[in-house]
Amino acid sequence: MEVLIMVGQLLLGLSILVGLHEWGHMVAAKSFGMRVEKFSIGFPPKIWAKQIGETEYSIGAIPLGGFVKITGMIDESLDTKSLSEEPKPYEFRAKPAWQRLIVMLGGIIVNVITGIIIFIFIAYASGETYLPKEELNKHGIVAYDLGEQLGFKTGDKIIDVNGQDYEKFSDIIGAEVLMGSNIYFTVDRSGEEVRVEMPNDFVERLSEKNAPPVIAPRNIFSIGEVVEDSNAQKAGLLAGDRITGINGKDVQYFDQLTTALDTLKLKTVQATVLRGGNEMILPVKVSEEGTIGFRASMETNFVTREFSFGEAIGVGTVRAFSVVWLNIQGINKMVKGEVSARKSMAGPIRIATMFGGTWDWGRFWYLVGLLSMVLAFMNFLPIPALDGGHVVFLTWEIISGRKPSDKFLEGAQKVGMVVLLSLMAFVIINDTISLF
Repeated sequence: MEVLIMVGQLLLGLSILVGLHEWGHMVAAKSFGMRVEKFSIGFPPKIWAKQIGETEYSIGAIPLGGFVKITGMIDESLDTKSLSEEPKPYEFRAKPAWQRLIVMLGGIIVNVITGIIIFIFIAYASGETYLPKEELNKHGIVAYDLGEQLGFKTGDKIIDVNGQDYEKFSDIIGAEVLMGSNIYFTVDRSGEEVRVEMPNDFVERLSEKNAPPVIAPRNIFSIGEVVEDSNAQKAGLLAGDRITGINGKDVQYFDQLTTALDTLKLKTVQATVLRGGNEMILPVKVSEEGTIGFRASMETNFVTREFSFGEAIGVGTVRAFSVVWLNIQGINKMVKGEVSARKSMAGPIRIATMFGGTWDWGRFWYLVGLLSMVLAFMNFLPIPALDGGHVVFLTWEIISGRKPSDKFLEGAQKVGMVVLLSLMAFVIINDTISLF
């Protein structure tokens, strides 16, 4: 069932985005008097089709894409049989270059607008919940294996990033930092300032399957909920209890507890428990996973900020375009060899796993907004067969006054199709390998 939910969310999201993208091309073409022969979400074979006026609207059985067939345009269909004739007034090739350029940009523009609108409404509806710097530095951080490899130590308090102050925890662990270059952190370690530098290829380690966190806030905790029939329940632990020691060793933070229990698997430990001001010792058995069976209640004060609609417009727009900037940084790192394409590029299988096995509308719309901006960016790349390839040729025509020959455009389209099909095969095979 989880797989079906993942696939269902992926197909719905792609259908929305592809439909809007192709609609952008179609509306621009029709507004300039061009004939649109076909509008399809998905690729053939058709599972539904309806002729309305000059245009056939259809849904294809292969859902990973779509297309608009504009008369007189060399596109992925490579239908060139009519190009030997004089162009008709309603054909794509008969229109001025600036009109053809707008048509090719139509899908990209609609995807950008869609992404911005989604991020605006997410910001307006959900606001922002974050951990302020002051709250983070009350107790410092927990450094996991990757964090320790960087040079962090549990208990460090992070002063700044690249010499710049920050407002919230997400500012120092977000993609903007991880995708950056020459990043360093200044930390307070027991009263001494220490510089922690992040290698430019560090994001490569985070792309490993099941990569652990780098750092996390250090939390004081109490028992929030005792799992039924667990070792904790059998030992007599109750919600609200505070574990302050294990086998006589002081425990103040949750990471201290998990570290202690991880070394005592399948053993019975003496837990020092504070309950209503009274201290007691309870024997409790540790499972083979290093747990005792309760959900912790963390004493961390998050802040929730709500945005007016006017504020949400600014916040949502910035968040949308940050997706584009991160893609540019990602490509830059691949070109420099700091990250591998195999670990950085995601295809339909990995994207489906991002949606998850439960239907969460908040997560769904966030990912649709993100994918809309990614789709706009990828289509703008100057690769023949993508919109960006057409934009390059049309821009050259506008600047130079010389139109590339139909034979050249046909050849470029064929090369572009080979590149795109090879890329699609690569990401699908790569996705499949990553499952194992």
